[in-house]
Amino acid sequence: MLVEYTQEFWDSRYRQSTRIWSGRPNRQLVDLGEGLAPGRALDVGCGEGADAIWLASRGWDVLGIDVSEVALSRAREHTAELEADVAARLDWRQVDLLSEPGLPRDLDLVTTWFLHLPEPERSRVFGSLAGLVGVGGTFLVGAHDPSDLHSGTRRPPQPELFYTPQEIAALLDPEAWDVQVCEVRPRQERTADGGEFTVSDAVLRAVRTR
Repeated sequence: MLVEYTQEFWDSRYRQSTRIWSGRPNRQLVDLGEGLAPGRALDVGCGEGADAIWLASRGWDVLGIDVSEVALSRAREHTAELEADVAARLDWRQVDLLSEPGLPRDLDLVTTWFLHLPEPERSRVFGSLAGLVGVGGTFLVGAHDPSDLHSGTRRPPQPELFYTPQEIAALLDPEAWDVQVCEVRPRQERTADGGEFTVSDAVLRAVRTR
């Protein structure tokens, strides 16, 4: 088992702060998911729940999964603050993707952001996630692009964890998938003292056609 991907590792990481993430949905998810017709969605690596909550607020029935029970407990707390009809569309489950997770299939959307795994685990996990998408459904993947390693952006010095959108697209059968977006998108972030810096997201959107 890779230590960095265990429940113990991520529970410890989340306990270091009362909130790890911003509480806002990923901006690339908002851009690429805004026009999709709601259905059944899986948010992989949901963390404290912002992306799943955003989807539920737009009519999706969402299962958010994460390896960390600490993260999921915070997602459940945020759910309790929502309007009843939105909260009813959300479910949370602790899942280890490196085991046999037993996830639902024929989904309308599978979305995962910043799930950084080395090979061969990466290809196995992303291939399995793509297999959960039903015909007509969408697979959305976003990650830190490898170019961030050389841009001065703070990233772990582990190049084996980084990948391009083309590497994920290569896992998809071209006869069964329509790759609509496969590109690197820059975005601006701010430092604690108000300075700005540019990061690059590797983004993939593909629709299953058969």
